[in-house]
Amino acid sequence: MKRARQNFLTKNLFNREFNVIPFKNSKLNHIKRIVSFLIVILIAASCKTVPITGRKTLNFIPDSQVLPMAFAQYDGFLRENSLSKDAVKTQQIKDIGNRISKAVDRFMRANEMTEEANSYRWEFNLVEDETMNAWCMPGGKVVFYTGILPICANKDGIAAVMGHEIAHAFAKHGQERMSQGVAAQLGGMAVALGTANKSEEARQIWNIAYGVGSQLGMLKYSRVHENEADKLGMVFMIMAGYQPREAVNVWIRMSQLGGSQPPEFLSTHPSNQSRIKTLTDYIPEATRLAKKFNAQMLAQ
Repeated sequence: MKRARQNFLTKNLFNREFNVIPFKNSKLNHIKRIVSFLIVILIAASCKTVPITGRKTLNFIPDSQVLPMAFAQYDGFLRENSLSKDAVKTQQIKDIGNRISKAVDRFMRANEMTEEANSYRWEFNLVEDETMNAWCMPGGKVVFYTGILPICANKDGIAAVMGHEIAHAFAKHGQERMSQGVAAQLGGMAVALGTANKSEEARQIWNIAYGVGSQLGMLKYSRVHENEADKLGMVFMIMAGYQPREAVNVWIRMSQLGGSQPPEFLSTHPSNQSRIKTLTDYIPEATRLAKKFNAQMLAQ
């Protein structure tokens, strides 16, 4: 109950519209210092590194808070949606998911990530839905939609998509996005405080500039996450014994569907052509890393 109350207060704090104009300068400066201090502390205390890629990441949302919510949402989703009645395809999804998740689990346990490995509750389900989609919640809860299976086309194609989705959970992209959202709200507070003594017109200009800039920044981080998941997913599928070239073929098939795409800088995902090139170029490095990690795990 106490935690729920704290979350409620935090949510309302960040969603509140701040009117700081009436504050005296001394009080305003004091609040500015507090907000700046909070931002610095959050960034300093939460900088982590994504294993394998080495990318620095901002993440101050603990697994103990995220995973129970993710597991509950997953169970709710399964209650509200129809599982596929195709026993063969369903078993294929489960078999490929288990094979890749075991490779990831072995990697974590061989690289001092035992606590994280123990926190995963791997589960794989195929949902009857024509949407071309698949996802993995924090903690290893995976859903494939039947609509994406024609794009996958074969076991290696399913492994490519499976590896990509598992990589999102492995790299804690969900927690990072949540952390970025909180940081962006703190940044909005800082802009409001910093422009409190300026004219209404000036404040509007600064707020619009910050809003556009932060939104484009979040889109860029989304593309960073997708690129990272593509690369990690390729390493994972190779570790599990699947053919990496099919990861490229998945996006070739996706590009052949046609349809307009927004400019890449205004999209949360890289363009199909960007992904095809990135994945093609990454095959030698992914193969090298997978061989290295498999040898490392065999030596344990």
